[in-house]
Amino acid sequence: MRILITNDDGIQAPGLAVLEEIATELAGPDGEVWVVAPTDEQSGVGHCISYVMPTLVREVAPRRFAIQGTPADCVLAALFDIMPDRPDLILSGVNRGNNAAENVLYSGTVGAAMEGALQGCRAIALSQFYGPHNRDEPVPFSAARDHGVRTIRRLLDADPWDEADYRLFWNVNFPPVPAKEVQGLQVTAQGFRQGGHHHVVRVEAPSYRHFLWVKGGDQQRRTAEGTDARANVDGYISLTPMRADLTAHAVLDRFKDRLT
Repeated sequence: MRILITNDDGIQAPGLAVLEEIATELAGPDGEVWVVAPTDEQSGVGHCISYVMPTLVREVAPRRFAIQGTPADCVLAALFDIMPDRPDLILSGVNRGNNAAENVLYSGTVGAAMEGALQGCRAIALSQFYGPHNRDEPVPFSAARDHGVRTIRRLLDADPWDEADYRLFWNVNFPPVPAKEVQGLQVTAQGFRQGGHHHVVRVEAPSYRHFLWVKGGDQQRRTAEGTDARANVDGYISLTPMRADLTAHAVLDRFKDRLT
């Protein structure tokens, strides 16, 4: 198997090293693992592409490239410039922190998987939820490290991809617990944390100017039953099917006659 891996935490991130181990086992001795990842951290850039500026590509080792750009840029660079053949699978992550609920909309990790799906590739985003039960562990990524291969193989065996215009991709979040405390897998919808919106914190500088830091809400809030963050906080790995199509399909028929 030929696997492309990327992330939004940067090419030196520990989560990428975990994903490289996972991908190497999945690819097998006759497979290939290509790393095409941002030079620097790109958290929160979503599905952004560097449309108005060129992307610098630097080869740092065989099949390992650092990109001066976003995670989606990395996928485009890999598919159209770096890799001689298209990958059988694109894996993005393992993100430091969860990309469940509203975080999905900001995530560069998810953005890379989304771009892979738009290009017709099988793609999975993977993130490690942090919380009080694992953030101080020697290996905070232990749930992803120990359960990553099995989780991805379950998806590959089920073959839950399709040929739709907006291809399906999967968003996987590992729970904020040590690996031995993971309860299992749940297929979930994207949740919504009530009162968990991003906001800004004002900081005054000695020069009397001020700066704003973006801050997320309480990540430990449980979302509704059957959704991603609820499953994660309860100790389960969440597998959420997604598409890039943002149409509110349930609303279409209700307003077609009223607004035309």
